[in-house]
Amino acid sequence: MIAFLLLLIIAVFAGLLLHGLHRKVIARIQSRPGPPVWQEILHTLKFSFKQTWIPRTASQVMYVAIVLIAVGIWIAALWVVWTGASLLILFALYMLHKIIEHGTGLSSGSPYTKFGAIRSVMSAAAELPLLATVAIVYLFWRTLSIGEIAAFQIETQTPTILIAFPAAVSLYLIILSKAHYGPFSVIEAKELVSGYWTEHFGGWRALLNIAMGLKTVVLLSAFVLLFIGAVPWWLMIILMTILMISVSFICAVTPMLTPYQVVTIQTIWTVVVLLYAAVVWIVLYAGGILV
Repeated sequence: MIAFLLLLIIAVFAGLLLHGLHRKVIARIQSRPGPPVWQEILHTLKFSFKQTWIPRTASQVMYVAIVLIAVGIWIAALWVVWTGASLLILFALYMLHKIIEHGTGLSSGSPYTKFGAIRSVMSAAAELPLLATVAIVYLFWRTLSIGEIAAFQIETQTPTILIAFPAAVSLYLIILSKAHYGPFSVIEAKELVSGYWTEHFGGWRALLNIAMGLKTVVLLSAFVLLFIGAVPWWLMIILMTILMISVSFICAVTPMLTPYQVVTIQTIWTVVVLLYAAVVWIVLYAGGILV
């Protein structure tokens, strides 16, 4: 338990640093100096000491509870990744994050956050590729244990990304859809001010920032474990950083899409990946390669 608490603290700071790196890379690509890499840590500390209160228009219980649930979900998700538990549990926790986005937007009573909550429902198309990702990974490794999948890739020297590249793209799209300032970030668009969490400030915003950092670490580390394997900790940090920089580059050069475009692109990709999963099943099972 002590080891996990230490991991949790490291993950929070690492996630906030990755978000700071994200902003820095975007700024440099767009010929701006940008904030320092540790800016998100400073923001979180600043919000922690600011006055915390609840808007008069808010549903008070929901306003507070949704923040605590957000932190709890990603702590649980970090535990799943750390212990190498089932991929289904991890993605089930990820699906609960959609409830967080929706609940955070509706709980304050603000019209800005309400629109963010509505868009969070529309952006549920981003979760569709998850089903195909789980299916394809299982077809190749015959297990949904994150630990076993990561170990098998090292033992066989066969990273999943080489044999199931479309599944890797699907999870990458999930990471991209949760990145700030990205083409799929419709719930945090400029016309919504700060999106679904505009009215959460002070200590509430600090906790949401912590959840955001944990979410980033969980998704990036899950990608490495599922599609590259159980690598040493220092290589894990390098690979996560490279993934974050690649996401930042796409965010910097790609305009924000409309909600309709987001749903259309993600739905089409889901169909493509499901067709790929069907072909994999026919080749591996109907063809007799796996039994």
